[in-house]
Amino acid sequence: MTPFGYRRAQSIDEALRLGLTPGAHFLGGGTNLIDLAKGGVVQPMLLIDVSRLPLADVTATADGGARIGAMARNSDVANHPLIRTRYPLLSQALLAGASPQLRNMATVGGNLLQRTRCPYFYDTGFEHCNKRAPGSGCGAVGGINRNHAILGASAACIATHPSDMCVALAALRAQVHVRGPRGERAIAMADFHRLPGDTPQRDTTLAAGELILGVDLPPDGFAGHAHYLKVRDRASYAFALVSVAAALDVRGGVIRDAALALGGVAHKPWRRPEAEARLVGHEPSDAAFGEAADLLLQGARPASQNGFKLTLARRAIVRALQTAGAQA
Repeated sequence: MTPFGYRRAQSIDEALRLGLTPGAHFLGGGTNLIDLAKGGVVQPMLLIDVSRLPLADVTATADGGARIGAMARNSDVANHPLIRTRYPLLSQALLAGASPQLRNMATVGGNLLQRTRCPYFYDTGFEHCNKRAPGSGCGAVGGINRNHAILGASAACIATHPSDMCVALAALRAQVHVRGPRGERAIAMADFHRLPGDTPQRDTTLAAGELILGVDLPPDGFAGHAHYLKVRDRASYAFALVSVAAALDVRGGVIRDAALALGGVAHKPWRRPEAEARLVGHEPSDAAFGEAADLLLQGARPASQNGFKLTLARRAIVRALQTAGAQA
């Protein structure tokens, strides 16, 4: 492990100032970053501890939505009364991730910044990983790729984003609030994570030195009509082969609005608004759910070992929508 400096930021302004140091990384719960540093995947020169900053609250907003601070622990958010009652999709997704011990440590901001669990990225013994060493190639393309992407991948990278929380936030159309050297801005969840293209080493659209302050949820949380379905190789402490965040607003037997996103299939949470729009105005039915699934999976290109994900994802989408529809 490369030697590094450590500073505990006493304020957001101090954190931002320290964040301009070459090789600096913000440290929250450390459940991902410390593993990466231990393995030599990343080599921080300075860790800036932001875990004590006043960014851990979960509060209702004036417009009827909610603000979740970046330093809020995953377990606290999942069990917060406001989230459990008004945003059950997010609560379910958080509780499906990791283990209780990790959820007690992990922060919302850190969850947004999780790196892929692709073995070619995590193990520096593998020479070819464009995400870790740009220009070196992608070992997964011709290697072991059962868990890899079927949507939005490129010749440079077929890794998947590992977060459960982010899939729910994408479906709920959340916004991420950040502050950096150029001031504060809001980033739609749909735009926060990047597809790999030719620069897979860049996971997000964050600019250099920007610090995540929190996440805003819109007023409509699809309370009571939501389901997060995670399909994995074992019942707990495993990343998704496919996950689905599905929610419906059903009134008078007709779908008025829908929220739908996939995890485990792309470099970012996968959402297509046209798939949600296909459901609006229809009665909840397997036929309508199947059409939405086909739209969401349009353009899928499985790798050599993960063709099963296409069938698995379609069935999971329909099942999640059925469950949400039955609640409605």
